[in-house]
Amino acid sequence: MSKSNNLGEFEILVLAALVRLGDRAYGTTIIEELNSRARRVVSIGALYATLARLESKGLVSSRLGDATPKRGGRAKRFYRPTPAGQEQLKRASQMLSDMLAGLPGWSGQAT
Repeated sequence: MSKSNNLGEFEILVLAALVRLGDRAYGTTIIEELNSRARRVVSIGALYATLARLESKGLVSSRLGDATPKRGGRAKRFYRPTPAGQEQLKRASQMLSDMLAGLPGWSGQAT
């Protein structure tokens, strides 16, 4: 399998955040999810670059929501994993689990 089919750590985290957030996945909520669950401070630029890359790979789709006065008439862009993105996330999770299984002294629990 070529390198372009493999997901990087941040791509995995972003896909997992999209799955967890469901219909509420847009820039701010994704960053909040990454901050709280992965304890990662993420710039909006890094997030959008990653979302664009995942979308170009066919792993994420996006749609524009309604414009709101609160956002100065701008619409939010909502993201969701495609079926291929969900499959890649499962594959990446399984590969990591397989690699860590049975490591001496590895409990898999966070300290």
